[in-house]
Amino acid sequence: MGLDTLCYVVWNANPNIIEGPITIRWYGLMFALGFMIGYSIVGRMFKHEGAPERWLGILLLWVIGATIIGARLGHVFFYEWSYYSQHPIEILKVWEGGLASHGGTIGIVLAVILFSIFTTKRSPMWTFDRLVIAIALVGGMIRLGNLMNSEIYGTATTLPWGFMFLRSREWHENYEGLACHPTQIYEALCYFILFGILMWMYWKKNAEELPGLIFGVFFIGIFLPRFLIEFIKNDQVAFEADMTLNMGQLLSIPFIIAGIVMVVRALIRPRLHLKFPNRFADDPHEAKKTK
Repeated sequence: MGLDTLCYVVWNANPNIIEGPITIRWYGLMFALGFMIGYSIVGRMFKHEGAPERWLGILLLWVIGATIIGARLGHVFFYEWSYYSQHPIEILKVWEGGLASHGGTIGIVLAVILFSIFTTKRSPMWTFDRLVIAIALVGGMIRLGNLMNSEIYGTATTLPWGFMFLRSREWHENYEGLACHPTQIYEALCYFILFGILMWMYWKKNAEELPGLIFGVFFIGIFLPRFLIEFIKNDQVAFEADMTLNMGQLLSIPFIIAGIVMVVRALIRPRLHLKFPNRFADDPHEAKKTK
């Protein structure tokens, strides 16, 4: 990467960290690091509130599976159903790319509901208000992975921070010699700021005592920036060219509305008064096994 006198960034980053019999990509590393750090953050919250430590591993499995399956199926159904309906075996080839964040969100929502039914026996909102704090961080790291892949960038720009994505075939075909908006960075910054806000709400303002408030702010903070940034982002698929609002924007609207509803609902309800034992609870499940 270099910055020349015309004030644009020449982006030529190798998407692979290690190449050979085993290839490690920056995208995969960012994805994995995000989940590892997120696991630690949620673990601190569970311990703070006296939830069983066993719940952490179960929740991690649910979320990883739901993220990958949901994001893949979201891309299949929302963006390229005409292709995958004719080549269903291709749906399994996740390693070739094609993940949609809206599908991943839907997958996680369903996973948390099932996790709440079978594991916590609590309202799903309890899990959502803690889990989404980590998800905001993961979202930002995944966007940095997109940057390393030279993918999901924006239209041409003359702004001094425009990027020339030399490793992108689409850039050479459509923007050769022009700098483009690094929309991956725009989104990553929004998500990292959101992560900071949610952490502040939880640890400094005890916003978890207003069920749904953190979850609602998360939906607004993730999908409103996504909706706005889509105006300068390239179309993901050809059929979006004739749309006033693209697929990403249309899919974001319900989440923004849901977020507003949750925030308003949380603010008009009385605050809970939670106890914070600052230790993991004794797991009744484990106690039964030792009898």
